[in-house]
Amino acid sequence: MRQLNLDQLRTLVSIADLGSFSAAARALHLAQPTVSLHVSELESRLGAKLVVRGNRRIAPTAAGAALVERARQLLRDADEAVAAVRRQAEGRTGRVRLGTSTGVVVDLLPQVLEALEESHAGIDVEVSILGSNDAMARLAMGTLDIGLVAMPQPPLRDLVVTRWRNQPMMAFVPRKWKSPQRATPKWLARQPLIANDASTHMYRLTTEWFAAAGEAPRARIELNYDAAMRSLVAAGYGAAVLPVLPASDNPLDERMRMLPLRPPLTRRLGIAHRPRAALDGATESVLQILATFSQR
Repeated sequence: MRQLNLDQLRTLVSIADLGSFSAAARALHLAQPTVSLHVSELESRLGAKLVVRGNRRIAPTAAGAALVERARQLLRDADEAVAAVRRQAEGRTGRVRLGTSTGVVVDLLPQVLEALEESHAGIDVEVSILGSNDAMARLAMGTLDIGLVAMPQPPLRDLVVTRWRNQPMMAFVPRKWKSPQRATPKWLARQPLIANDASTHMYRLTTEWFAAAGEAPRARIELNYDAAMRSLVAAGYGAAVLPVLPASDNPLDERMRMLPLRPPLTRRLGIAHRPRAALDGATESVLQILATFSQR
């Protein structure tokens, strides 16, 4: 048996509610022969009489009444499915998969999510802690919608990477240390160091900064979590080169201080995603919020 037709079910429900073929035709903006055809096709498909003509109105048979009851639920479900898709396409609701590093999660993402909640409360952002390489790979596979990644990134087909924020890098050192006003590669290379994990872009960035000055220090420990690195600095375990903290949102632990680097070093972050034409409304809405936090 062929599947039930929602338009035909809607016609049957209208006949049951309004009591005539002509009234149902007017309500549904159909020709009356079309309404008659919908009913006859349903009856033929189901092998049952669905309506009977009474003295003043047409009424459903017992089989027709059973079908009308189920049809109402099917039509409600279909209408809600269409509405849900429209809400997501319009960017009012939906789920967006976002990948980012721990540093961005701690220092920047809470502000982004707060702004998103205020303007698009129906969008659920599913956050994954990922390095830039993993984020780009998952975007390419289609298992991620947005990646906040370190720049530059090698070009990948069907992915767009745009500049987002520049973060000055600073030396975080224990306050009890005797330290200069500015941290140079030579001075830092002679201190116990807390470095990012060797698989991260941050590790490559700081290693190149040291190498440009002819230094190749070995770290005392390697981690991939900025907050833990700062905690170790505060405990006096070593120094770390990390992005500067927004002072208003992340007060600096009084047991450590930040030193400007000489020469300066900047981490550049980008937003990676598929081309705009391929994005749904929810992803587009998140990108628009992220754009309000951009820096050039």
